[in-house]
Amino acid sequence: MENQHPKVGVGIMIFKDGKILLGKRKGSHGAGEYAFPGGHLEYMESFTDCVKRELTEECGVSVKNVKFHLLANIKTYAPKHYVHIGLIADWDSGEPQVLEPDKCESWGWYDPKDLPQPIFEFTKISIEDFLGGYEKNYFDAE
Repeated sequence: MENQHPKVGVGIMIFKDGKILLGKRKGSHGAGEYAFPGGHLEYMESFTDCVKRELTEECGVSVKNVKFHLLANIKTYAPKHYVHIGLIADWDSGEPQVLEPDKCESWGWYDPKDLPQPIFEFTKISIEDFLGGYEKNYFDAE
């Protein structure tokens, strides 16, 4: 497949009262799967600016204490190939709203140990690593 290259995606696990924010995806790869907010990194954008922009566009919440969580090479949704930057933050303000109804069906706060199914691959890796005590911060898909 000529002119194929990996894309860079940035996702953010947001905590509020011990729960995490997940949206039910529509349209793109992973339709029907629950995922963190996030999206594609734009040219010359920082990881933090990317997630803050995506949060404004997708669900209208703001965050604080943004930090790096993990890096993953994801080929689960081939022919799409992603380098995924996972971040973690605390909720700061705003109630989640569906602002991109063509991309997301709903938003909700979920206990990381009792999640809706199915879970988007990027999100699954992040949650498993979080529940495992951050044993790994680098995932290279086979």
